[in-house]
Parts: sequence; structure tokens; C-alpha cells
Amino acid sequence: MSLSQADLSTDRPPFSHWIRTSNNVTQQFLAIGGQPDFVSLAGGLPASELYPVDAIKLASTRALERWGSAALEYGPVEGFPALRAAIAERMSKEHRHRFGIENILLTTGAMQGLDLIGKVLIDPGDLIVAQFPTYLGALDAWRTRRPSYRKLDWNLDDPDFLLSLRKAKFVYTVPNYSNPTGALVPQNVRGGLLSRVIEANTWLVEDDPYLPLQLTGAAGPSILAADAATRSEGAYDGPVIYLGTLSKSVAPGLRVGWVVAEPKIIQLLALAKQCSDLSSSMFSQAVALEFLESGAEAEIIPRTVACYRERRDALCAAAQALLSEWFEWEVPPGGMFLWAKGRSPAFDTNQLYSFALREKVAFVPSSVFDPDGALINAMRINFTRNTPDRLEEGVRRLRRAVERYLSEVSNGET
Repeated sequence: MSLSQADLSTDRPPFSHWIRTSNNVTQQFLAIGGQPDFVSLAGGLPASELYPVDAIKLASTRALERWGSAALEYGPVEGFPALRAAIAERMSKEHRHRFGIENILLTTGAMQGLDLIGKVLIDPGDLIVAQFPTYLGALDAWRTRRPSYRKLDWNLDDPDFLLSLRKAKFVYTVPNYSNPTGALVPQNVRGGLLSRVIEANTWLVEDDPYLPLQLTGAAGPSILAADAATRSEGAYDGPVIYLGTLSKSVAPGLRVGWVVAEPKIIQLLALAKQCSDLSSSMFSQAVALEFLESGAEAEIIPRTVACYRERRDALCAAAQALLSEWFEWEVPPGGMFLWAKGRSPAFDTNQLYSFALREKVAFVPSSVFDPDGALINAMRINFTRNTPDRLEEGVRRLRRAVERYLSEVSNGET
């Protein structure tokens, strides 16, 4: 899935180093998802039939009636002021601390927030301590900055880990239903990480796109909330940089995300954003504001969670019946993904992927979630995009791919 030499060949000056070491994984998965004869278990996409089309249509009309040409203009780099205020109020209620508009930057999805964090904090060779396996989008966002990585394995008392924290520009974690593993980090472990980040006097990036997708039990307070609870009233001034989005709970096409951080970081991120896109879509942000104020989000999330719970259970049941001989996993309590790990450390899902494509099914090999590409015996399977019967068909195709892979490996043909 790396870019081929043909992709990179040119008679003119060579392309930049980062593009020559990059991949087109996400492009491939999105393209496969658009082919009707494929069962794509690869993308991290919500169920499109759940998108609140009518509610967004009404919100669009209200946005134009309320804001007029202001919704069609360039706007402040920091984002639509009324939506910034609404997100500040939302965060204040959810996290039980006052967050002011000065703590909020609106972004074109949470991915832009990751990109801006890289531009503000990372110089070539800088160290990032990252939850492992690591979200592919974060690795891609920071690839241009050429950082180094230390894997966050949650062995928080390891002296070498504490030394790494002191050297790191920041820690990156997805504590709620992590992409790719679906894991929920326990509250006591989050607290331990926060205390060590404070001790090391570094930053902590908390990426939280899956919070609304609580399928079994509750996620509990965010790391941001835990830190904010220890601070005095007034605008938040702690080390946590928090990312949120409407892409998973409402619709990714809105491209509305936000960063919550202390005011100086927000100012610097806005400066980086100015150099990136000048201004995100004021129209999308005005529509998002009207949608949130209408209360429609509270109506659609329970339906979304019920649908995803059914699909998660269908995938797990099919996997138990057809794949458990070769893979093991934990049922994810939320989010969008099942992380299936090969029972044999020699199982190579990079090789399996090519067999899967022949069976017209796709997943994501584990190697793309490793900065070093060395993690090869697991795969990420999405359960939100397909109906239960389609998921079962995908797993049947995946079983056939596994059988062909093992047959050819045992015959020495791969």
C-alpha cells in the first residue's frame, strides 16, 4: 500500500521526502468502499443511511435566514463566533469547568486539528509518545514533520517511560474506544498518565471523536475533565489539548471539528490555520450551530448507538463462528472497530490483504498503525458501515481469504 515508483517517477526535481515515504492507504479504502461488489470492512465511516438529512436541510435554511451573507463569507480564522461560544458552553457542561471562547478553535474536522498541532509543536526529529497501535490519520498528519515515536504501552512506572515523557513534545492518546483497537482506557490509568504528563511538564493531546458511540456502559470523564477539575475558575490553562468532532455523531460531510486548549495554544494553532486554509467554511459552521441548537443531535445519537450495537454484535458473532480459529479479540465497548489479533505472531496481515482483495473484501492491516510498520499480525475491521447480513458476508469472504493465504504459505507460494 506504499506509493509505487511509478507514482513517484518524474523527469523534473524529485518530490519531497515525506511524500516519498508516505502511503495511499486511506485513498484505497475510500475507493474500495465505493465498489458495490466489494464488502469493505476497512474504512472508518459512519452508516450513511443514519445521516440526519432532513434535520440538516432545516438547519441550512435556518442558517441562511438567521445569518444571511455572513454564513457565505470568509470568517475569523478561529471559526464562526457563535459556534465557538456554543462549543465552549457544551464543553463547560460536559466537563464541569468553565471553558471560554478563548479556549476554542473550530477546524475542518478533527483531522485538521491534528495537522495544526503538528505544525505548532513538532520540529524534525522531535519525540511523540503515542498510544499504540496509533491512529493512522495522526501518523499521516505528522508525517511531513518527520518526528520520532515512543510507544505508549501504559507501563507508566517504567523509568525509561518517564524519561521519554520529559523529552517528548507531547503525548497522543485516544482513550475512548481507540482507533484502531476500540479499547476504552480505564479511568485510573488515564489519571496516572495525566499525573506523569504534569510531572514531565509536557502536553497531552486527547483525541476524542468516538465519545458519542458508547455501545456498552459509559466512557466516564475525559482526561481534560480530570485536569480541569483541579484548576481554578476561569479560562482553562492546563496541558491537555482536546479534539472533538461532529463527523462520527452527526455527519462527516459537515467537516466541523474543534480544539479545546489553553488560550496561547489556541492562538498559535490559529496562526498555523491561517497559513493552511485562511478560514474554514462559515456556512458549514452556521449549519452545525443551528443543528445543535435544534436538539436534533440528542434525538439521533440513541438510534445511531442502537444500530451500531446490533452491527457490532453481528460482526463479533460471525467472527466467532468463522475466524476464531486464527484470531482473537475483545468485544469493543464503543466506537467503530474490532481489533482482531492473529493467534500466531507469524500471521502476516499484509500478505493476507492481497488474498482478501481477490475475495472482494477489505480490512486494514495492522502495520499501518505502527510508526515502524513492524506490527503485522492483526487487522482492524469496521462494523458501522454495513448491515448485519453484509457484515456476515464480509466475514465469510475473509475466511476464504485466510484459508487461501494459509494454503499458499504452507506450500511456500507466497
